[in-house]
Amino acid sequence: MNARQWDRLQSLAPLVGAVLLVLAGSFFYPKFLSAGYLLQQLQIASFLGVIAAGSMIVILLGQIDLSIPWTLTGAAIISTSLAGTGDPTLTALAIPGGLFFGAFIGAVNGVGVAILRIPAMVWTLAVNAMLLGVAVLNTGGFNPKGEASPLMIELAAGRLAGIPIAAEVWFAVSVLALLLLHRTTFGRYLIAIGNSEKATYLSGVDTFRVVILAFVISGTCSALGGIMLAGYANQAYQSMGDPYLMPVIAAVVIGGTSILGGSGSYVGTVSGVLFITVLTSILSIMQLADAWRQIIFGGIILMMLLMQGLRPRLHSSSS
Repeated sequence: MNARQWDRLQSLAPLVGAVLLVLAGSFFYPKFLSAGYLLQQLQIASFLGVIAAGSMIVILLGQIDLSIPWTLTGAAIISTSLAGTGDPTLTALAIPGGLFFGAFIGAVNGVGVAILRIPAMVWTLAVNAMLLGVAVLNTGGFNPKGEASPLMIELAAGRLAGIPIAAEVWFAVSVLALLLLHRTTFGRYLIAIGNSEKATYLSGVDTFRVVILAFVISGTCSALGGIMLAGYANQAYQSMGDPYLMPVIAAVVIGGTSILGGSGSYVGTVSGVLFITVLTSILSIMQLADAWRQIIFGGIILMMLLMQGLRPRLHSSSS
């Protein structure tokens, strides 16, 4: 098996795993195969999928964005606060305001990593902690006031032709991500920087701009996920983004994207999102404690990292 065949297998394996989980679960819970359940899981997967799309772009660089939880939560708080004023003008700005917040935080992350040269893990974790502190100071530690706008609710919980609108939003984001990765020079630069940022810079590419834009996209996707989640719950609440950090990274990694950057498949990320969603649903039905879920997600990530270590050997053996 050569490296390309291995990559294809790795990107489709999570999808096969998701199907097997649904079939196995149907023996204990027959509703697993019902159209209602599958559409509900697709709707829930959409929130994770939108966030994972941005996260994958950063991981392709060989970087990581750990500010996802409070970028997501901050965007949800801003959107619901604007919508909760009752002012039609401010309500209309609820979604754009949340997206702008996410893009701004992404730009801050990009500047810290690309220009100040601070490791992404340290910088984005610090930004996440600062956002947490600002939110607590603003709300006093209580759930923020406000409510979702009708458009936010429709995006998260509405249906069009029987299909969740959230899934259609995820589909639109996926199309944009695929075009960005495979039809633009930006996508090629992402892969090049992930393999060797120094060589890419010496070839004349403005690597600073590429890295900053990648983090802006990640922040915007996290914000969109937060806006949709706020619409689903009809409110924002403290730490609503915390449960999404590990599943997002797990979905991207098990889909075949190298945590070291330079290689990855968006189809694999979609497969990983579906697998993680179904797995989470089964763990919830089993009433497994959240601590055990985190252990399982961490174990999945470690297992996939070990599997990715086989890729260079395959590559060398096929060359």
